[in-house]
Amino acid sequence: MMKRMLLMLAAVFAFLAIIGSIKYTQFKTMAQQGAYAPPPEAVTTTVAKEEQWQTTISAIGSVAAVNGVTVSADLPGIVTEILFDSGKPVAKGEVLVRLDTRQERAQLAAAEAQAELSRVELSRSKGLLSSGVLPQSTFDSVAAQNKQAEARVGEIKATIERKTVRAPFSGVLGIRQINLGQYLEGGAPIVSLQALRPAYVNFNVPQQDIATLPVGTMVEVTSDAIGGSESGRVIAIDSHIDEATRNVRVQAVFDNTSGKLRPGMYVDAHLPRGVASTVITLPTSSISYAPFGDSVFIVEQLKDPKDPEKTYRGVRQQFVKLGGSRGDLVAITSGVKAGEEVVTSGVFKLRPGAAVNVNNSIQPASSATPKPEDS
Repeated sequence: MMKRMLLMLAAVFAFLAIIGSIKYTQFKTMAQQGAYAPPPEAVTTTVAKEEQWQTTISAIGSVAAVNGVTVSADLPGIVTEILFDSGKPVAKGEVLVRLDTRQERAQLAAAEAQAELSRVELSRSKGLLSSGVLPQSTFDSVAAQNKQAEARVGEIKATIERKTVRAPFSGVLGIRQINLGQYLEGGAPIVSLQALRPAYVNFNVPQQDIATLPVGTMVEVTSDAIGGSESGRVIAIDSHIDEATRNVRVQAVFDNTSGKLRPGMYVDAHLPRGVASTVITLPTSSISYAPFGDSVFIVEQLKDPKDPEKTYRGVRQQFVKLGGSRGDLVAITSGVKAGEEVVTSGVFKLRPGAAVNVNNSIQPASSATPKPEDS
């Protein structure tokens, strides 16, 4: 039984070896005769052209108020009046909250009475001093007591005034955080107050872009929250560069007449980089990105390596240097010449020298200002 199984296995292996040898010989013969060649890859192309290109710097910015604070109680006390509504604009100096000052007012009445008595004593002492009855030292003591009494009155009045909370500047209030009759500790928050007009936007840019970003450069910010764009200008560049990221902080100011820019909001900031230059523009889909270098495939008439007298339509891989991008387009600063035919789709399946079949009936989108339908 075992002997029969071994014979069957030997016969199977012999059969497979014969078939393999035959196929190997066939493929080798076809390769030598040039009978086998991969079919051309279907691609779309575009003709490279020069354009005046204003490259831009894009960054994520954060909106900040020119003036923004959380209004708080300076001294502890019980809330007796709330004179504001949440979310409403207020003017500088407008009263927001009053705390209970009954004890301080009682102390003020006593201090004013003491001050009045000290003034009478001071007036009487002046007369006695002029007649030589009162010594100078006694008069000086009475004068000092009068000053102390007047200072005590001023101190109590200042305490009463500090228990009246006013808006430190004009702006828009946030949500009220206190209730009537509530006891507030010193420094307890009452309401947020933000000055929305104008507004700041802070963002970071790479250190190499500082030279092309002078103060006064126009900035445009966009966000889904504002439903459009706002224009402003750079007013300050930080004197310190972050050692971890090598980025520098930039601040721009916006009129914010619409009031849509709110403190803490994230926006997309766009700034021009230097002056406009002439570059080759291509769709981003035409770029083959790789760690060893970015490249494109240029369609040309290539010579058949097996028969130099024959040519075919194939691709040449060309490494390029990229500039800035705008929408679906990217600037090529070197590597491609105007008029060259560049592959725009199907790049991932190409290799240098591959044959291609160009079909431009359907082209990929390539707009500097794309508007996706499902955005």
